[in-house]
Amino acid sequence: MKSVRMLCSAVAALAVLTLLLTGCWDQVEIEDRALVLGLSIDAATPEEMATEEQVTHLDNMKLPGHAISVTAQIAVPGRVPLGPGGGSSSDGGKASPVWVVTVTGHTLDDAMDNLQQQIADPRYLVHLRVIVISETIARGNLDELNDYLRRNPEIRRRTWLLVSEGRASRFMDVDPPLQRVPTLYILSMMEKAVAAGKFPPDYLGQFWSADSKWGQSAYLPFVALRDKENILIEGLAYFSGNRVVNTTKPLEIGAFMALKGMDPGGYSTLFKTREYGSVIIKINRRFTKTSSSIRDGKPYMKYELYFEGDLDENFDSKKPVNSSAALHTIEQEFNTQIRGVVSNLVGRTQKDHSDIFGMGELIRARHPGYWKQHIHEKKDWEELYGGIKVDVSLHVHLQRVGLKSR
Repeated sequence: MKSVRMLCSAVAALAVLTLLLTGCWDQVEIEDRALVLGLSIDAATPEEMATEEQVTHLDNMKLPGHAISVTAQIAVPGRVPLGPGGGSSSDGGKASPVWVVTVTGHTLDDAMDNLQQQIADPRYLVHLRVIVISETIARGNLDELNDYLRRNPEIRRRTWLLVSEGRASRFMDVDPPLQRVPTLYILSMMEKAVAAGKFPPDYLGQFWSADSKWGQSAYLPFVALRDKENILIEGLAYFSGNRVVNTTKPLEIGAFMALKGMDPGGYSTLFKTREYGSVIIKINRRFTKTSSSIRDGKPYMKYELYFEGDLDENFDSKKPVNSSAALHTIEQEFNTQIRGVVSNLVGRTQKDHSDIFGMGELIRARHPGYWKQHIHEKKDWEELYGGIKVDVSLHVHLQRVGLKSR
């Protein structure tokens, strides 16, 4: 009897173990997937709309008149380089490591279905690292785009979403000499800009987080193409009401990061002084103190910005910078001129009702009673943000001026 019970227990254990051996029943080999590395989204031209295939609908169906053009950059198995400057293909590295396919659709989901109709392997978005949308698309409503990307479990939250000057599809055809795969070059450029203090880590997840907050407006990198292969980070594209309302200049990225207290510093500033000609100051570190209060029934914000930097260059002046008094004079003029840059940026975002600095989140955290009384949805704060008082003060300390032979 005892042996029978032991046999039953062993059979039951084996039955349970067999359930753990079925993990690969639906496996798909990596070579049998269409790995999408990058996507671009543009407004479809009338010519592109005329060539749309009848994959998800017929011509006699009543559909919205607008459409989008989606360009996908798909990795070609065996041709993607294994390391910098290297390749894994047997054709000497001459063949393109990516396949670029363009489709048209009425929504992003519709366009991706049309894409699947033109490729043999099932599309796979888990390696999607860069999405570029044109400024025309960004200035429209992005609800449908965000809805598709958020619901898709293959989309990484560390994907970069960029806004392009002009057609976004051009970024899928760039041929940079430093990297054979265009998408990986764009990804490397953005990651290194974050490490160098030239751009905040504004991944897709951070963009969605800012967009969902009542007290903060979202922003995205604004990029442009120069000479067909040079990619310029042209500024920030900032949002209000779920659409891009304006863009900044490259130097104003540094002003934005300074107000947010993001370290390290990565921008150099060229400006004219009264006594010492033109100088270039490189900022190495940033630190910000923020205070808030309610004055006359409106929020009041005060920012104190602290910089540490170097005097990189002094030219078009015969008066040398050879004393602490001279450095102090340059520091004071830097404070005055850059304070104007920061204040102008804040004023422009207030005019556009786009609180990319997150001042509303500070008011919500520090003055909850005022917030509950006046703010009932995101647009309430966007309207109120346009009229609040913001004071900015700067303090720069120049640590070194370099060596020079006399």
